[in-house]
Amino acid sequence: MSIDILTFGCRLNAFESEVMRGHAEAAGLADTIIVNTCAVTAEAERQARQSVRRAHRANPAARIIVTGCAAQIDPLSWSRLEGVTRVIGNVEKLTPAAWTAPEAIQVADIMQVRQTAAHLIEGFGTRARAFIEVQQGCDHRCTFCIIPYGRGPSRSIPMGAIADQIRTLIANGYHEIVLTGVDLTSYGTDLPGTPRLGQLIRRLLAAIPELPRLRLSSIDPAEIDPDLWHVIEHEPRLMPHLHLSVQAGSDMILKRMKRRHLRHHVIEATARARALRPGIAFGADLIAGFPTEDEPMFNDTLRLIDEAGLDYLHVFPYSARKLTPAARIPALPMAERRARAATLRAAGARRAAARFQSMIGSTITALAEAPITGHAENFAPVRFTRAVVPGSLITGRVIGADATTITLDAA
Repeated sequence: MSIDILTFGCRLNAFESEVMRGHAEAAGLADTIIVNTCAVTAEAERQARQSVRRAHRANPAARIIVTGCAAQIDPLSWSRLEGVTRVIGNVEKLTPAAWTAPEAIQVADIMQVRQTAAHLIEGFGTRARAFIEVQQGCDHRCTFCIIPYGRGPSRSIPMGAIADQIRTLIANGYHEIVLTGVDLTSYGTDLPGTPRLGQLIRRLLAAIPELPRLRLSSIDPAEIDPDLWHVIEHEPRLMPHLHLSVQAGSDMILKRMKRRHLRHHVIEATARARALRPGIAFGADLIAGFPTEDEPMFNDTLRLIDEAGLDYLHVFPYSARKLTPAARIPALPMAERRARAATLRAAGARRAAARFQSMIGSTITALAEAPITGHAENFAPVRFTRAVVPGSLITGRVIGADATTITLDAA
């Protein structure tokens, strides 16, 4: 074994794992396991700790390096796990020097960081879709969220550096680029002229006509700027799929979460996007069982799935995170949180199945991510009727669908 990376959490972590792979290989590390942790829920952290223990049992001679948000927040506890030789912070892990330094713990005060460097990725293994980090950190303080303590303040990558990365990836055969960030709609607030996310997208698409498909990771429904509305309506290369950071459908719970939107903002944003771009699909993050959430408040969230038309759901039972204000509020029983999460997931699954059925008979173009699977423009999972070349764009007619997938005639 040379370098094995175990990645937990968000798409940004997936991108950063590839940056680390390059740095670790350049440093000549061998027989090394890198665990890139997530701190968004207690379960994510538990799984990462379990993976460290499992990796050490399977290969006790291997060097285990732990990094990511959970390691940034509590480096000492990770350093004490058996088999862990080094803990590297979220800033340090993206620098070549960190992978040759001798210190067992390299974790600086991330709240003092004010700039983020661009990182060029030559390839993502066999992946057809490439992720580009355009923004890092968060200046907001939602009462449930520990991530700002792991990622630091909001910082943006200048447009020129982003364009250079995209051109390199296109030259290497990638057909779809995903712009990622911790708080993507805050892009540009720290740059000269304070460009917004919509301006970045508009300029990228104009400057790189050879880019076939551009996709966004999670965005705030109340922070969609005028330029972004414009490209949603007029730019077919921006994929008709938005993933919204919603979290709840009750105004009272949203206020207690200190979110920037209320329920009506979500409904208005999805309605406006559908009017501008018929057929657009929406995903959403939802938290079930936030402290003080009663049955009517939960039902507000449940109804929002249909009222806003949310098809692809990421649902999490509320997880108390130390250092956050919400952790000081008595939590609902875990069984209740899990039951509510299951109800939300079932509602989302019903909507997704109905969307897949509605696509039968339409002609679409899908990105092949494996010989027989990929994703449509609206992010519907696709199964091809024959093996195709991974990374290629396949146009065909949708001839069937089940609860989780559409079937595309790739003849």
